[in-house]
Amino acid sequence: MPKMQLFSTLLHLLTLYLGGIHAQLDSYDVRESTIDGVHNALYGGLTTCRAVVETFIARIEAFNPALNAIITLNPNALSIADDKDYALAAGNGTGSLFCIPVLLKDNYDTTDMNTTGGCLDLAGSQPTVDAPVVTAFENAGAIILGKTNLHELALEGLSVSSLGGQTVNPYDFTRTPGGSSGGTGAAIAASFAVFGTGTDTVNSLRSPASANSLFSVRPTRGLISRTGIIPISYTQDAIGPIARNVEDLAVALTIMASVGYDPSDNVTALIPSSSIGKDYSAALYGGSLQGMRLGLIEGFFNRTASSETTPVNNALAAMVTALTAAGATVIPIDETIYNSTALSSAYDVQKLEFRQEMDAYLTRPSLHGTHPSTLNQLYSSGEFLVIPSQYSFVNTSLVSSTSNATYPSIKLGIQNLTTALENTFKSNTLDALIYPEQANLVVKIGSPSQIGRNGILAALTGSPVVTVPAGFSPNTTDAPIGVPIGMEILGMPWSEGKLLNIAKMVAEVKRVRKMPASTEMVVESQSLAQVPKIVPDTKDIPSLYPVGVLY
Repeated sequence: MPKMQLFSTLLHLLTLYLGGIHAQLDSYDVRESTIDGVHNALYGGLTTCRAVVETFIARIEAFNPALNAIITLNPNALSIADDKDYALAAGNGTGSLFCIPVLLKDNYDTTDMNTTGGCLDLAGSQPTVDAPVVTAFENAGAIILGKTNLHELALEGLSVSSLGGQTVNPYDFTRTPGGSSGGTGAAIAASFAVFGTGTDTVNSLRSPASANSLFSVRPTRGLISRTGIIPISYTQDAIGPIARNVEDLAVALTIMASVGYDPSDNVTALIPSSSIGKDYSAALYGGSLQGMRLGLIEGFFNRTASSETTPVNNALAAMVTALTAAGATVIPIDETIYNSTALSSAYDVQKLEFRQEMDAYLTRPSLHGTHPSTLNQLYSSGEFLVIPSQYSFVNTSLVSSTSNATYPSIKLGIQNLTTALENTFKSNTLDALIYPEQANLVVKIGSPSQIGRNGILAALTGSPVVTVPAGFSPNTTDAPIGVPIGMEILGMPWSEGKLLNIAKMVAEVKRVRKMPASTEMVVESQSLAQVPKIVPDTKDIPSLYPVGVLY
């Protein structure tokens, strides 16, 4: 038989074989799926990569119209999945993220999808180079399934944007999903992918994790390259993963941190040799809560009793009881310096760095397509959505820079705060600090801002934080199983492995994670000829958020 005819015959048989498996497993259940779960099914011949991707897309088609979490799907996702199936059949199905569908917050640069920041004025902005972490995911075998909605340009925590509309919390459709990475939070809670990514300038990885019963990690400043991410603040920006379990979080962090030193983000020069090429999954094993010393920051609670604050206080009290029963010692930390409102007011530098960072991003040679070339052009275009609480921030940003006289004194204040935090750890012999991510339940849709969040401490000091589910509020008509509540675990720089180990033990001592009742239904996969287009729903943006020219 001629070689070409033989090849054609083998390819035809392989296609029939893969199609047969796919036909048998259209009902493959991806709800709450893990990296190991997908790999076990895939390598065990129980499913195909295409079937996995199609099932996730089926869930998105079924539930995204209500949640509005996805801005766009990767048009190449199915063909990439087919390539993975051919590679697997040929014995080449390797990589820690082989065939793992991942969602990216839509401020990560990707060459096969526009990167919009949720902004109408950036809808045509097309990077020609992937962000380094996106390349790292793809090199590990991941399939970038699509991009998620966010609060416009990641400037607040409500997850509403002019391009993506309002994302809804899957646990309570009257509430926001946190933010700014709220699209990722809602999507991962609803099992639209195995895990997703976010960014964090003040709270934005941890807020949606808390509000959607998920795990996240904000890494030490410098651990993960921020190149190719729409920026806000050189000092405060960080990127990281959001997942449904600690194990997947550790794998995702390992891949993201594998970029290592990046000359385009010089803060990565701070990475110590002990953190280069580290496998964070290995850090999950062993350890004990027995004898562990955890500081509870009292200033990060709102002790005024109400339906919005009491559930948080009760959830954290129950968590402290569980940790104490497991052998940990919880030490109250009542130093007055730990006041989130005061810290934000005194030291938040994003308004002084935003314009310079955005101008540099918008003028990169690798950014093609249609987009403004400066922040001022973007804001004066009439295509940007700005909520009232952002007006003063934006006006300040447009006339501010790091040359402002106040900037050096604020940076010195941040340095002093970092020293004070280190002193708190040493004087109390702490392994970590714990506190509620948000002192009240995630706010309702239409609220002017996401109040009560405690992320500023890590954002300013560059400290690593792992967020874990801590509990739920009592169930109501709007929230059938309650509203999720999260806890932050903060450590000293480069202690991500230790924090993940603590998070795993916390998750084992007190199992909290529940899937949303609104998306718990099994959705059958469907044979797709092409990836469907997602059209975000912007018609329900509350009138409180006017679209128009800022000034």
